[in-house]
Amino acid sequence: MTAVIFAGPSLPPHVRPHVAGVEWRPPLRRGDLYLAALQRPALIGVVDGYFETVPTVWHKEILWAMAQGVHVYGAASIGALRAAELTEFGMTGIGHVYRKFRAGELTDDDEVAVLHGPAEVNYVQVTEAMVNVRATVDRARQSGIVGPDLASALVEIAKSLFYKERTYEAILKRATGRGLAQEALDRFAAWLPRGLVDQKRIDAEEMLHAMMAHLEGGVTPLEVTYQFAHTFAWEEARQLIKRASGAALDPPS
Repeated sequence: MTAVIFAGPSLPPHVRPHVAGVEWRPPLRRGDLYLAALQRPALIGVVDGYFETVPTVWHKEILWAMAQGVHVYGAASIGALRAAELTEFGMTGIGHVYRKFRAGELTDDDEVAVLHGPAEVNYVQVTEAMVNVRATVDRARQSGIVGPDLASALVEIAKSLFYKERTYEAILKRATGRGLAQEALDRFAAWLPRGLVDQKRIDAEEMLHAMMAHLEGGVTPLEVTYQFAHTFAWEEARQLIKRASGAALDPPS
């Protein structure tokens, strides 16, 4: 194993390429990245992770992994969020979503959150990520399917919806309820099947390509500019991970 990638709905199993040396793991939750780093892969890629139902990945896990020389990449979803927050510490962010968070143009977790099924059904998505809605509406505007005013209204409506309710059906229904031009809404609805943009998947694939290029070019351990502090809180976190996973932990470092 030379790389571990945590992915779910943004890059589901049926579209993932088989790459020698890469181990695909489910969306990560608190402790998963630390446990992966214990195995000392050359690279770790973070695409998807859990936000609400279980505790999400700690920043400290990523900082610890990088302090051990592991290169950590992030894109598309929670990976983009964490990379935007930890760029200065050495985490590598990839893709459009990362750049938007990094620039401060996006700030909310709900931009990438979706409701989805389990691995057994390929993490089928029930709702739309806000970043995908933005990209799709922007393509519709550029293609002349909707005008600038309607595009802005559709984005505003989508953003107003709770992420577990954000679907194009709900967006269009609310747009109709607001009295927006029905002919333009119908044109947009008819265009959607061929015009949808899955920005999260685009970014996840870009991250995978970047990681493969890194591996092919040869990987030297990451050198960080910070000194990782093994605090009491970190030791408590390690013990929490141990109790939850039953895994043996590395010696304190």
